[in-house]
Amino acid sequence: MTDADTVDPSEIGEADAPPVEEKPYKLVFEANKCFGAGKCAEVSDNWEMDITSGMAKPVSYFFDEDDLDHNVAAADACPAKKGDGVIHVVDRRTDEEIAPDPHGDGTLSVDW
Repeated sequence: MTDADTVDPSEIGEADAPPVEEKPYKLVFEANKCFGAGKCAEVSDNWEMDITSGMAKPVSYFFDEDDLDHNVAAADACPAKKGDGVIHVVDRRTDEEIAPDPHGDGTLSVDW
């Protein structure tokens, strides 16, 4: 991916987003790379398996501090994309990826 192709995490899903003050965290989900392991739904109440597709999906893409830990656990548990996961937790205030953060620098690690 070149710098021109880099996705700005602050732009993804923001068109209909709640105010940052109310929901400072969001999920970026690479659904096209999910293979339905269900690990996210095992560790987070925000993730549920869709019986029709066999894939997980989030109940909400935006959340506050109360739901941070279990959404981070879902991102860390995801085995897709060669272990880096396809669930990304982003702090909307800083535009940094909190989890899984495989690069270790807070940049969004989507692969599209």
